[in-house]
Amino acid sequence: MKDYQSVADVVAGAIQSGSLRPGDRLPPQREFARRHGIANSTATRVYQELARRGLTVGEVGRGTFVRATHAGSGVSAPALTEPAVGRIDLELNYPTTPEQSTLLSAGLRGLLSPDALGHALRPVGASGVPAAQESAAGILVRGDWHPDPARILFAGNGRQAISAVITALVPPGGRLGVEELTYPFVKAVAARLGITLVPLPMDDHGLVPEAVAEAHAMSPLHAVYVQPRLHNPLSLTMPQQRVEQLTEVLLRLDLFAIEDAIWAFLRDELPPLAAYAPERTVLIDSLSKRLAPGLTLGFAVAPATVTSAITAALRSGGWTPMRFALEAAHRWQQDGTVRKLVAAKQREAAARQEIAARQLAGFTVRSHPCSYHCWWQLPRQWRADTFVAAAARHGIGVVPAAAFTVGDSHAPNAVRVGLATPRPDILSQALGTLAELGRSAPEDLVTD
Repeated sequence: MKDYQSVADVVAGAIQSGSLRPGDRLPPQREFARRHGIANSTATRVYQELARRGLTVGEVGRGTFVRATHAGSGVSAPALTEPAVGRIDLELNYPTTPEQSTLLSAGLRGLLSPDALGHALRPVGASGVPAAQESAAGILVRGDWHPDPARILFAGNGRQAISAVITALVPPGGRLGVEELTYPFVKAVAARLGITLVPLPMDDHGLVPEAVAEAHAMSPLHAVYVQPRLHNPLSLTMPQQRVEQLTEVLLRLDLFAIEDAIWAFLRDELPPLAAYAPERTVLIDSLSKRLAPGLTLGFAVAPATVTSAITAALRSGGWTPMRFALEAAHRWQQDGTVRKLVAAKQREAAARQEIAARQLAGFTVRSHPCSYHCWWQLPRQWRADTFVAAAARHGIGVVPAAAFTVGDSHAPNAVRVGLATPRPDILSQALGTLAELGRSAPEDLVTD
């Protein structure tokens, strides 16, 4: 009787030898089983094993195909203009770890009894319940900063929290200062609300505080949206002196900061801007990056002076949380699951940065060992839009700098590369392919 591993080894050998080439379609599983004299269930396991090794990719309704690989693997890669079969997502960033489902499921067992589940499915407002606020305060601790539980509001997810806070602090037609490279979602919110985004210069330490004051003097700002820790897309973290300088400007101008701390859990030794200017900062965070992509719960730590306005925005936008998410988060914080997953994702980020450093060695790349993304200043022969298109022809998605650029500002010739979503072996393969592209030139495109 043939073992599924040995059959998978035969197919892998054919791929390595070039008998099966990138883009070749494997036969349907029933036909594959007949050819190899194995049971249908064994064929299913063979196909799963090939996918696990990163050798194949399945497409619903089309079948299973040999995946494109990079040079040095023993398999010829497709030309730049040859459409790749599978898609490797280096655009969206969804950190996961192998142990997260096991850890999360244990914490949910207590919610499955009829009484507990019935309670967890009742509606709840933006303030949640005191127990949920206490647990959220524990989740959000950073450095020596411990948020006041009574100041914590909840949203369905982090994006909803951002939308609600901007709605509450900036009126239609108002001006919101943002870093000159900013989170693209904020651009969409501003367009929907009729808000003018004012790009503010940055340097190697992040947002320049004097630029905030200058922009405010020209025409008053209503608030400033800022990412002080592990900025997306640049991975910059403000040093303490810069945070203190920004705090002084906020206090002097009586200006609110909207602090996006979504990625800051990866630098949990550093206190947030909210620790320095608690009465002028609304901190926004969420669960999805810490725990799992599908677990959406947003947090807003707000000064008392704007709590009512943010609560009203959450309610009117339909952005209040689900009680089930609050109950689950409470249990995961109490049993230590949050702490374990944060530590695991910090380790995973470091491991993925090592892969990126190895594959993109020799290029101009800005990042941080704790970050899940990197900023690649492309070689001179490439334009960002052309490079993104060439990468897409290889089935790899990256984000051009223009997505982060505000208004008519000049977009750097760069791309953001997300490191979180693919498996490590697939990530390494994709970065190797991108490195090959970077070392080539657009005129090297092959069409035959």
